[in-house]
Amino acid sequence: MSGTDRETGAGTGTVTPGLLVVTGPPGSGKSTVSEALADRWEPSVLVEGDAFFRFLRRGMVPPWLPESHAQNDTTVRAAAAAAGGFAAGGMAVVYDGVIGPWFLPTFARLAGVAVLDYVVLLPPAEVCLKRVETRTGHGFTDLDAAQHMHDDFVRATTSRPDAAGAGGPDAPPGAVLTDLPDDVAGVADAIVAAMASGRSRYAVDA
Repeated sequence: MSGTDRETGAGTGTVTPGLLVVTGPPGSGKSTVSEALADRWEPSVLVEGDAFFRFLRRGMVPPWLPESHAQNDTTVRAAAAAAGGFAAGGMAVVYDGVIGPWFLPTFARLAGVAVLDYVVLLPPAEVCLKRVETRTGHGFTDLDAAQHMHDDFVRATTSRPDAAGAGGPDAPPGAVLTDLPDDVAGVADAIVAAMASGRSRYAVDA
């Protein structure tokens, strides 16, 4: 399997990704479900976008602050290159991180893939904020920033239909999942179903 292919998983009856991006605002559940997804395929790699921020040694700016833009851009570019490198080696790669639709074309090009799967988890804001407020062992606890990022994802994933009522040229990329099951396995199944149907497929512009 190359980094740009998707195959039927042997013995699983499901597609196997080359590169699957699972994203959403803080508290959307992307990290938990990404771990479960990475365990469904072999060989597989889980690339945690947040881990790349831990590589920053001195002078790090909290990535949710406006002045962190240049730092964040550089860090996510490095993470994209790593994810693409694993995918090029024939591994099923699950990328867990905040990759908004506005940055997806750049991320995909930096990963060096022709096609990837892109899934946005977007529960209601109150659900995400409650998770951010109550979770432990996580460095991000800024509720105002979490709300801001949720608003950004909502704006970026709201489809603007054309005159015929169908998804127009500004329709959001990939699959946006808003009505999510309560259990991790159920969310993972919903993501795999989106892959199998082709809804999550994102092709990189030539």
